[in-house]
Amino acid sequence: MQGSKKPRVLVLGANFAGLTTARFIREQCGGAVDITVIDRKSYLVFVPNIPIEVFANRDPQNSLHMPIEHVLHGDGSEFIQADVRAIDVENSQVDFVVTERPGAPVEHIQYDYLVVALGARLAYDQIEGFGEYGFTLSDTYYGNRFRRYLHEGGYKGGPIVIGSARFHQGSKGKPDWLPTALAACEGPPLEIALSMGAWLEDHSWGGPNKITLFTPAPVIAEDAGEEIVSKFLEMAGNMGYHYVNKTEDIRRLTKDGIEFANGTSLEAEVKLVLPDWKAHDFMKDLPIADEEGFVVTDLTMRSPDYPKIFAVGDAAALTVPKLGTLGDMQARIVAAQIAKDLGRLPAESAAEVFKPEVICMGDMGRDKAFYIHSDVWYGGKTSILKMGRMIFALKLAFKEMYYRTGGKPSRWGLPLTELLSEHVF
Repeated sequence: MQGSKKPRVLVLGANFAGLTTARFIREQCGGAVDITVIDRKSYLVFVPNIPIEVFANRDPQNSLHMPIEHVLHGDGSEFIQADVRAIDVENSQVDFVVTERPGAPVEHIQYDYLVVALGARLAYDQIEGFGEYGFTLSDTYYGNRFRRYLHEGGYKGGPIVIGSARFHQGSKGKPDWLPTALAACEGPPLEIALSMGAWLEDHSWGGPNKITLFTPAPVIAEDAGEEIVSKFLEMAGNMGYHYVNKTEDIRRLTKDGIEFANGTSLEAEVKLVLPDWKAHDFMKDLPIADEEGFVVTDLTMRSPDYPKIFAVGDAAALTVPKLGTLGDMQARIVAAQIAKDLGRLPAESAAEVFKPEVICMGDMGRDKAFYIHSDVWYGGKTSILKMGRMIFALKLAFKEMYYRTGGKPSRWGLPLTELLSEHVF
C-alpha cells in the first residue's frame, strides 16, 4: 500500500563512527526504519591498538579486523560492500560501485535520511618519498610493514623522526569556538614515540635520545591543552626525546632523512609519519561541505541546509581533532535526532548537542599507557593526565568491550572509563 514504506536511513561508512551510529539508530528507531550501511570493506579496523600489536611483534591483522556484516544483519540492517562514488543531495541519491569483484557498474540508491561517516582519506600519496622511505601505523598493512622492519633485521640503529604533516581544516561554517588545527590528531605521534623509546631500550638499541618528535604547529598535541602538553614535553625532555615545532609541513622523505616546508631537515633512518586528513574528492563541491570537503553541521550533527543529512566522525567538519571518541559522542546524538523526527523519541530526550572533549588513551610501552581528558582547547576547564599500568589495562578492556558489543558500547562505557581513569587509578 502506498504510503506504508519505511523511511530508509543510509549510512555511508562503517568504521567507528558509522557502525556505532547505525547500531544506535536501530536501537532508538526499532523497526520504524530500514537501515542500509555501505562500506568498501566488510570489517572494522581497530586502529587505536595497532602500535601495541606492532611493538609486541604480533600481526595486527589477526586481532584488529572486526567483521561487521553479521553484526548489522543481526540488527536487521542491510550491508553493501562498495565504494561510494557520488552523493546527489538534491535528489537524495548515492552512487556506488560494489567491491566484491572487479568490473561492477555504478549503482544507485535512494535515501530518506543520510549519515555521512566516510572518514577521511589519509593522504600519504601527497608526501613525496613516502612509498620508498616512510613508515606509519595507521592501518594493519603499514603496521605489519613496520613490524617486520623492527623485528626481522631491518632496523640498523639509526635516528628516528615521528610526527605529522600539515592538516588543512576548512573555514566555511566553522563556529568561533572551534580552533584551527595544524595537525589532524597528534595523540598517535606521542603514543608511537613513547612506545618506540621503550622498545629501543628493551632491545638494546639505545633509547629515547634517538627519537625526534616534530609538529607543524607551534606546539605538539595542542588540542590537549597547555597544561597537559607542558607536562608531556617536560617528561619527554627528561627521558631524552628531542622535539622540533613549527615545521609547517612535510616537504619530502629521503633515504637519509626528512625535509620540512620551513626549509629545515633532519637526518633519520626511520621516518614514522602521519599525513594530512583529506575529505574524499567527490565531497569537495557538494553544498553540504566546506571548501576542504568536510560536512558542515550544527551541534546536532545535522546539515543546516539539508536537514535529513547528518555527518559523524572524521567526515564532519566539527570533528577536530580527528578523534574516535568524538565520533562516539556524535553517533548517539544523530540516532536521537532521527528517532525524534520519526516520533520515536520525545524532543526533550533528544536535546543533547555536541560538546567536544579530547578523551584519549595511548600506549607507552611496557604495559603502561597515558590517559588524557581535556576540553581546554574548546574553552572548558577540564585538564586531566594520568599514566600507568591500569590505564593500559583499561585501553585493552575498551577494545574487548567494543568487540563484544559489536560496535555498540554501553552508554556507561565511556563514563565508566573516565571514572576509573580519573578517580580510581
